[in-house]
Amino acid sequence: MKIGIFFNRDQTDGSTAQELLNALRENGAEAEILVREDDIGTVDRLVVLGGDGTMLKAARKAAECGVPLFGINYGHIGFLTEFERGETVEAIRLALSDACDLIERSMLEVELNGTRFVCLNECSLQHKITPRENKVVKIDVQIDGNDAGEIVADGIIVATPTGSTAYSLSAGGSILMPECEDFIFTPVCALSLKSRPVVYPSSAELSFTIPKSDLFLYGDGKYLGEVKAGETVRIRKAKRCATFLTRNKKACFLKITEKIN
Repeated sequence: MKIGIFFNRDQTDGSTAQELLNALRENGAEAEILVREDDIGTVDRLVVLGGDGTMLKAARKAAECGVPLFGINYGHIGFLTEFERGETVEAIRLALSDACDLIERSMLEVELNGTRFVCLNECSLQHKITPRENKVVKIDVQIDGNDAGEIVADGIIVATPTGSTAYSLSAGGSILMPECEDFIFTPVCALSLKSRPVVYPSSAELSFTIPKSDLFLYGDGKYLGEVKAGETVRIRKAKRCATFLTRNKKACFLKITEKIN
C-alpha cells in the first residue's frame, strides 16, 4: 500500500510533511509527498495536511481516482479533517490500518451549456451586484422535468450532506449526516418567507432557469461560469463519491457540537 501526503503550502511548511513521511516509512509504509493534484492517482491512500479548502481540492481528485483520504487540520474549522495538529501518532495508525471505517460522501454533478463540474460541498447561483442596482432575481425551478415554482431571492444553494454544514447552514439550511441519501436546496435571502430550505432525494434532478437576469455559478466556492438569462443549470448526483477514512463513524454528532459555535 502506497500512502501519499498532500499539503497546503500556505498553512504548513514542507518540514511537517517530511516528518510525517519519515514516520510512515519508519512504520514500514511506502510513502511520498505529492507536489501536484494530478499525482493523487498514483497512491492507494491520501493524507491531507490543511483545512477544509485543501480537503475539498484533494477530495475531488481523490474521488476521480478512487483514492480514500483523510485530513489533519492545519486550517481553521476543519470540518472535513479527521485529526487536529498534534495527533500525528493517531493519524499514522489510521493510515496504516487494514480495518477502518469508511464514509462515502455523495457529490454533485453540475451541468451548464454541456460542460459538467463535480462538487463535494455545494453549488450556488448568485446574482451579480453592479454599481447601478442590487435587485433580487427570479429563478424558475424544475424537479425531474416538472415545474416546481419560482424562487425570488439573492440566489440559491444546492448542498450535499457534506456541504450542509457550510454555506447552506449559514443561509438557514438544516444539517444532514454524511450517510444521508439526500441533498438540500436552500434559497439565499428569499423575498418570501414561504421559500424555505427543502431536503430532497439525491435521485432527483434539479434544473434552474433564470428568465431575465444573469447569475454567477460557483462550485465549492470556486467560480464556474456565468449563467445568462434563459440558460438552464442542471444538478444531479454524481456517479462517483469521495471516500473518507475515519477512526469513528459515529463521531459526526460530536464533531458538529465541537466545531459549530
